[in-house]
Amino acid sequence: MDRIKKKVHVIGMQMDLGASKRGVNMGPLAVRYTGLMEKLAELGFDACDKGDIVAGEPETDNPRMKNFKPIFEANKRLYERVTDSLKQGAFPVILGGDHGVAAGSITATNHHYKKIGVIWIDAHGDFNSDESSPSGNMHGMPLSAVTGFGPEKMVAFTEKIKYVDPANVAVVGGRDIDLEERKRMAASGIHVLSIHEVDRLGMAEVMRQAIETASDGTEGIHVSFDVDAITPQEAPGVGTPVHSGLTVREAFLAAELVALSGKLVALDMVEINPILDERNRTGILACELILAFLGKTVF
Repeated sequence: MDRIKKKVHVIGMQMDLGASKRGVNMGPLAVRYTGLMEKLAELGFDACDKGDIVAGEPETDNPRMKNFKPIFEANKRLYERVTDSLKQGAFPVILGGDHGVAAGSITATNHHYKKIGVIWIDAHGDFNSDESSPSGNMHGMPLSAVTGFGPEKMVAFTEKIKYVDPANVAVVGGRDIDLEERKRMAASGIHVLSIHEVDRLGMAEVMRQAIETASDGTEGIHVSFDVDAITPQEAPGVGTPVHSGLTVREAFLAAELVALSGKLVALDMVEINPILDERNRTGILACELILAFLGKTVF
């Protein structure tokens, strides 16, 4: 917890334009409703709620990158807000929204620091480009975009784009990856620790490898956590559920080990869909995971 700054900025992104299903735009509200800000204060943080960015209206003029304009404009605002928080010495917690928000948040963190690593915890690879995507849904493209494999214009918030080194990226818990996407990930040089590795090696070893990958030669780690990484029996309120995911304990162990590493510099918590949830069960889980990433322990 020593690396986590005492000042925490919570930034919401009300956006579901990157996905096929509606509803994850209400995710930030669901997580806040659990008492997130009060719980951060109880842990000793100077927590400030910076409010929500609200994405614009959907559009249909680009089937290869659906809703590109409102997604880009919302992410540019997120990029600016996260950059401002980092300049103020705050630790940014970004509440999604679909996983497309990571294009704005990770780009901001990567520009602020000399070099960062990324741990991407997700059922999906999110490594499609506009050319490889079978759906054109942009929440399946952000990891590809921030590592320089396209679409470039998804992260063109500044005149000169700075990409995350793929050698410092670890994808954890993937289990629903498109065939073409799989080829792109294999060729990119990122470290993929799929659900198979979680089963075979155990979560502690998987996270040891992920933290080592993301921290090798970097100033810190940006974790981007899609709650659909967790099995839907335990996290029913997610945008794109996939069966047989991480257990709740594996998810908490991942958070606790990242916190113990002392290397976390920013956190995304995304894809909570209250419409599909059961009495805000997934929102409560997301809140508790945020607290665990920030150092909350049982004893």
